[in-house]
Amino acid sequence: MFSDQNDPQAHASLVVEHTVPRGKGFAFRRWHAKLTRTAWGFKGYIRTDLLPPVKGQKLLKWYSIIHFDSSENLNAWLKSEAREAAIASENMPVESYQFKSFSTGLEGWFSPKAGGEQMGLGPPAWKQNLAVVLGLYPTLMVQSALLGALGIMKHLPHPSAMLLDNFISCSILTWLVMPLVTRNLSFWLQPAAQTLPQKANALGTVAVIGGLGALLVLFSELKL
Repeated sequence: MFSDQNDPQAHASLVVEHTVPRGKGFAFRRWHAKLTRTAWGFKGYIRTDLLPPVKGQKLLKWYSIIHFDSSENLNAWLKSEAREAAIASENMPVESYQFKSFSTGLEGWFSPKAGGEQMGLGPPAWKQNLAVVLGLYPTLMVQSALLGALGIMKHLPHPSAMLLDNFISCSILTWLVMPLVTRNLSFWLQPAAQTLPQKANALGTVAVIGGLGALLVLFSELKL
């Protein structure tokens, strides 16, 4: 029925965490089955996986993963009246819930929100890649120059040096560089399901490519 199910790059998945009071497991499974049925009739729906609960002190964490063939089709279901009705039901045996959507695996760097419903399904993959390169390129160049000057890696075996180098660069990207990049490019890094004005789209693209070109010239002049 879905011709592109074998193309993993076309898939979009939603991970949902449900906080369920103890003793409400059966009621939750029944309600979740009803919620899942609201997705069956939507274009691009593939399947839903419900994982066993993670035990807490007083509450249980249930995780479900809803798979669609594209972020557009997933977004259509998320905004549907059928889903909203199920979520708004007084019989929902859930104390709280939060979810996040994934289509490329990089969305965590591009989400301005934490907790609750994150309706944005991430910018288009090509924008995510450009933004990551914009953050990664100067990070690696400066990090390589500093570590080389300090001689920290030269006494380590190559596999150990690579592991440490990757750990440092990923940490810098996650907590320092990518928040800065995404904040300054927020006008351009809009969800793929939203239509961005051509002027803003062109401005963001030129800014990123121009920034990479400027960094290339700078690092070439500095001979890093």
